[in-house]
Amino acid sequence: MTKPDLNLLFTLDALLSEGSVTRAAQRLHLSPSAMSRALARLRATTGDPLLVRAGRGLVATPRALALREQVSQLVRDAEAVLRPATVLDLGQLARTFTLRSSDGFVETFGPALLARVAAQAPGVQLRFVGKPNKESSAMRDGDVDLETAVVGPGTAPELIAQGLFRDRFIGVVSPEHPLAEGVVSAARYAQGRHIGVSRPGLHNGPAAIDLALQTLGLQRRIVTVVGGFSTALALVRSGELIASVPEHHTTGLRQGLHSFALPLALAPITVSLLWPPRLDADPGHRWLRGCVREVCAGLSPAGSSEALA
Repeated sequence: MTKPDLNLLFTLDALLSEGSVTRAAQRLHLSPSAMSRALARLRATTGDPLLVRAGRGLVATPRALALREQVSQLVRDAEAVLRPATVLDLGQLARTFTLRSSDGFVETFGPALLARVAAQAPGVQLRFVGKPNKESSAMRDGDVDLETAVVGPGTAPELIAQGLFRDRFIGVVSPEHPLAEGVVSAARYAQGRHIGVSRPGLHNGPAAIDLALQTLGLQRRIVTVVGGFSTALALVRSGELIASVPEHHTTGLRQGLHSFALPLALAPITVSLLWPPRLDADPGHRWLRGCVREVCAGLSPAGSSEALA
């Protein structure tokens, strides 16, 4: 079956609105002869004369009158689809965005982000979900709009990434722990009882710590392994254990605990914001990305963690 020429809709709209081949041609910047040929095609396509001569002018047939409003609406809808996006009205924006991140990120940045969103776009709802793995199918399927992560080998290559801030791993113990006093040397750190953290895609921190210790002829004694930093810090509160966690991500989770710089030469890690290409030009999504960047920059402490421009 031959597909109809949709450009004829614009021609038909002009003809029915103007009631004149000459004026319709001027409206569409065509020659009168080109418009006459288009009218002939429309007549052949619809099986109706559409416009017939009456005296010196043209009048619409009943079929044309029945089509006029429908065609006009179709043309307006098509123009709206193809028109560049208008300026985003945050006050009228009603939308739910899903952000996948760690518990630590939500605790550290969530309150400020929610406050900023509520102040600028009260109709927007943020939905935070956890990160059970590095699988990107949820983002491809549209279930997740944004994600915070350390870009690594498991990151889907099609995702767009922008650095948010740099972070570093630090040691955390209870205030009664021996490492809460005195200088923490690599030997003292290694001799303690450690909590290991095993999360999908987590390589930069724990592996780098163990490698740095190995170069010094030392090895951590890991007595338990947990699935996240918040669980590790909860265990620190209840025993003589050591947790090694990202400083910036765990600011709120470490309240009441003693933190110290690791006595090791470790490169910082970069936390990035990830999103699918299909949302890159979306005005609402761009606005939310800006909110996340601004909140992270505003809450970046001096010293070990720094925001990325």
